Amino acid sequence: MSDQIAASAAASGARSLWRRFTAAYHRLLDILLALSIAILIIPVSMQIFSRFTHIIPHFIWTEEMARFLFIWAIMLGAMIGVRESTHLEVDVWGLLSPRADAVLKLFLRLAILALALTFLLAGWEFTEFAWNRISELAELPLWLIHMAWPLTGLTWIIFLGEQTYDDVRTIIRGVRP
Repeated sequence: MSDQIAASAAASGARSLWRRFTAAYHRLLDILLALSIAILIIPVSMQIFSRFTHIIPHFIWTEEMARFLFIWAIMLGAMIGVRESTHLEVDVWGLLSPRADAVLKLFLRLAILALALTFLLAGWEFTEFAWNRISELAELPLWLIHMAWPLTGLTWIIFLGEQTYDDVRTIIRGVRP
């Protein structure tokens, strides 16, 4: 009996460590999203001011930099959305029992998992294609922008693991953890 208690405590500690990791990763993604939006303001503002005034010269690289930052902001937001269950989830059924709600969410999470695996595998191939290429204007390595897709897929898988575990526990026990 004491072996079961020790095994249960060890599993609980591992889950707690995993949840601390995913919470810290979520906070990091929040910070990176805020930074990318804040930095995005700079090249976009430079584009606007250079079009309508002669104070700033017309820089071509600002358009490319804004596009790269915008893509990363979208992907970071998608990662955060999956973690917070606000991305790709619609509440159509209203109030359901915890068990029925968990079953529906489990099906949704399986669909997101299929998309995550697509992002991870196709995104990796996409990144390999861009490995030795540079952007035309800013001459940035293109793998830096292409890396957003497999990283998004991997992040979704990490967050889905935690959520799927909670859903399976709810289906078994009938109450939300």
